[in-house]
Amino acid sequence: MTVIFTDLDGTLLDHDTYAWDAAEPGVHFLNDHGVPLVLVTSKTRAEVEYWRRVLRNDHPFAIENGGAIFVPAGYFVGLPGTERRNGYEIIVRGKPYAEVIARLELASRVSRCRVRGFHEMTAEEVAATCHLPVEQAVLAKQREYDEPFEVIDLEREGELESAIAAQGMKSVRGGRFRHVSGPHDKGCAVKLLASLFRRRADEHVTTVGLGDSLNDIPLLGAVDVPVVVRSADATEILHHVPNAFVAEHKGPEGWSEAVLEILRNQGESA
Repeated sequence: MTVIFTDLDGTLLDHDTYAWDAAEPGVHFLNDHGVPLVLVTSKTRAEVEYWRRVLRNDHPFAIENGGAIFVPAGYFVGLPGTERRNGYEIIVRGKPYAEVIARLELASRVSRCRVRGFHEMTAEEVAATCHLPVEQAVLAKQREYDEPFEVIDLEREGELESAIAAQGMKSVRGGRFRHVSGPHDKGCAVKLLASLFRRRADEHVTTVGLGDSLNDIPLLGAVDVPVVVRSADATEILHHVPNAFVAEHKGPEGWSEAVLEILRNQGESA
């Protein structure tokens, strides 16, 4: 059995247009062969639910860099330590959003490094910055555990990072923004979900991970078969995950080619 863990922006979705049509061959192959596709992203629950509908995906997913894992009710039997809400069993790893913002603002004051977080931006500003339709930007602002932000005083970015770490918080760089959150990441979510798939399966489970940004390094480090989708960060990612396979193309085209090649080499079938 194979389980696919994937980032969205710049990986399954085009970095600039968010189009996914080039990934359709890979997505359809997974759906046709019953291979779980688990979305692990910095996006919010509202955004991921939108993309799950588009992709016809009914598998677990992790949001906001591992801040929470959402498992459809009954997907895993006897799932402990969860809260039940809206048809999900939810495993929360992140700190409340208000606390995340407060700690970012404190780190900004201590380091004297000005920042601008999502909570300070209107939906229209987020839409313009991220090249999103406004209705998608509204979903992106519905954050619960993680705050994307821009660094204004770039010369003091090092001091800001130290101030964030001193509070026990984590800062990572995504495709467009830095993100601050509690001490969790995509890798924590992948490890937990992989253990649940292995517990459920009556056969060997191989995990495959795909990502394109620095915040995907923990995801790629937590799987059996890591795949770097080509991007400006690819070389740096390989320093941290030297055993990773690099897709030939960028974005959804590279994603689909890599997925199909890996699964066909493994002889994955329904």
